Amino acid sequence: MRLNESPRRSWARRTTFAVVPIALVLALAPTSSVGVAPTTTSYAADQSARPQIRNSGQAYLDTKLPVWKRVKDLLGRMTLEEKVGQMTQAERGAAANDPLLVTTSKLGSVLSGGGSVPTPNTPQAWADMVDAFQAQALQTRLQIPIVYGVDSVHGHGNLLGATVFPHNIGLGSTWDPKLVERIEHVVAEETRATGPQWAFAPCVCVARDTRWGRTYESFSESPELVTRFASAIEGFQGKHTKDLKAADRVLASAKHYAGDGDTEFGSAAGDYTIDQGVTVTNRRDFARFDLAPYVDAVRRYDTGTVMPSFSSIDWTEDGIGNPIKMHANRELITDVLKGKLGFDGFVISDWEGIHQLPGDYANQVRTGVNAGTDMFMEPFSYQAFETTLLAEVRAGRVSQARIDDAVRRILTKKFELGLFEKPYTDRTHLAQVGSPQHRALAREAVAKSQVLLKNSGGLLPLKKNAKVYVAGRNADDMGNQAGGWTLSWQGASGQHRIPGNTILDGIRQVAPGAQVTYSKDGSAPTTGSDVAVVVVGETPYSEGFGDVGGPRWGFDPEDGGVLREPKSLDLQPGDKAVVDKVCGAIAKCAVLVVSGRPQVIPAEQLGKIDALVASWLPGSQGEGVADVLFGKRPFTGKLSHTWPRSADQEPINIGDRNYHPLYPFGWGLRTRTH
Repeated sequence: MRLNESPRRSWARRTTFAVVPIALVLALAPTSSVGVAPTTTSYAADQSARPQIRNSGQAYLDTKLPVWKRVKDLLGRMTLEEKVGQMTQAERGAAANDPLLVTTSKLGSVLSGGGSVPTPNTPQAWADMVDAFQAQALQTRLQIPIVYGVDSVHGHGNLLGATVFPHNIGLGSTWDPKLVERIEHVVAEETRATGPQWAFAPCVCVARDTRWGRTYESFSESPELVTRFASAIEGFQGKHTKDLKAADRVLASAKHYAGDGDTEFGSAAGDYTIDQGVTVTNRRDFARFDLAPYVDAVRRYDTGTVMPSFSSIDWTEDGIGNPIKMHANRELITDVLKGKLGFDGFVISDWEGIHQLPGDYANQVRTGVNAGTDMFMEPFSYQAFETTLLAEVRAGRVSQARIDDAVRRILTKKFELGLFEKPYTDRTHLAQVGSPQHRALAREAVAKSQVLLKNSGGLLPLKKNAKVYVAGRNADDMGNQAGGWTLSWQGASGQHRIPGNTILDGIRQVAPGAQVTYSKDGSAPTTGSDVAVVVVGETPYSEGFGDVGGPRWGFDPEDGGVLREPKSLDLQPGDKAVVDKVCGAIAKCAVLVVSGRPQVIPAEQLGKIDALVASWLPGSQGEGVADVLFGKRPFTGKLSHTWPRSADQEPINIGDRNYHPLYPFGWGLRTRTH
């Protein structure tokens, strides 16, 4: 059983903290840490007064040696406390309050959770922040750099001004792995230019039930198609290990290992209905549906890290009712992932993932480490983690060999990233963040992700001089079209929340000769309009708060304490009303569904709709939607997830015996350009 998590606590852990000035970092002397006196050694500084790595002949700093020899030498110099520190990752919000915690705790890594950003939230401030933490790391005895991680799941989404691409459900509908590889290369460039060297992406989950709140993070319900999109890893990391040192590459993290998209509805503990639940399966089906994408992720694309899922596995071979949490699953992490698949990177836990394991904290730490996790995302409990793990090793309940294996894997990636040679941010590509070239690629991706489900009478593409009546709450709302994991964990509605173009903006840009009338609720007069474009769908959410029937979120400052709408596969009442009103008043009507999963369109309503488009969550470049609406680009997208007739059909997936959806997997009408 997972531990219940307070939504308020979830929000609190993702609040914004100010940047730690580098001058403050360097001005204060280290204080004592767990078990080891602080160093008093002074280090040479660069022109920015940042400490530099002192090379006085240590073998691990000899760039002519192979990485494995450098790792061996460094590992041999480390104390147990220093090794445990390398296995620990803290949230920037916790470490920023004390400018010496990275030094005194000897942290191996720092992360930004969703919404944890510097002030101001600019590319320059990000780079300064990461470098400030790095300066702290270089004041430790052995000067081992930190690796900084962030959720760049559809662009560097925490950063205001970054290019925000379609979420994976849209990218999956392009059926174009090469396009996704190009996209993730851009994401890597924008991420590393601002400091972080590690992206907690891609998600290679296979979503088998669209009631799941993370469906939009899944490329497809088909393991074969998801496996093709493991090409995203190459976009992040490059083709070869040596590419990781480049200023436009980051370490990737294939997640969430494994089965997170295959959990049973109603199996989740607490308020969630399906997220973090139980995958009830046999080993053969698990290998086919849930494990398959990781085979290519590891063997073909050599993913640098893998993140276990919050979910559990319940094998049917030994009877149902004894699920094992993935974070405790030694068989799947150590024997299968590291053994059978040959994964040689390191395993990073999910956010407080071990806290959901049975027993007290000591048992949770012991179980997680012995299962095979190498680094632990302990955002605000990192000091307790270090103290507890040290005690477990000294008591003989965690072996020194297990510690050495974990640290060896972590150090290997740090050497491969070139952090010992260039620990600070290479800002070569800083000006490219959100550049016109990057936004042009996002626009292309948006256009290719649009799926034309219905097109009676060839309504689409529209004429560029048409009299168009635009309605619906998602026509002019940047926050809604970007979805979750955008500036904050849950995302939020808002017309100008991030730079870019809404769908309405795009219509006006792409078809300047059209006569456009916009009315969010359809209350403006419709007289004289040739065609209606009604844009409806979902509002932002993330993880279990997006589960159908799950808890409601209302703790972002932008929410003002008001709970967000309940999540459903059906259109919200207001959306249904505006579709009925506008499509009933205008002879020709196109409906665009902006959502993180298919939305049920009742037969009686579908009959009033001439054209139906799955627009998914397009991100910052709404003009890509307009490109296909007006024939600047053709519709080429195909469903990567089955579109059900009713919510009662879920779970429904290609290959099911009774497979009668509204629109099947792979469906997508095509159009020509004007």
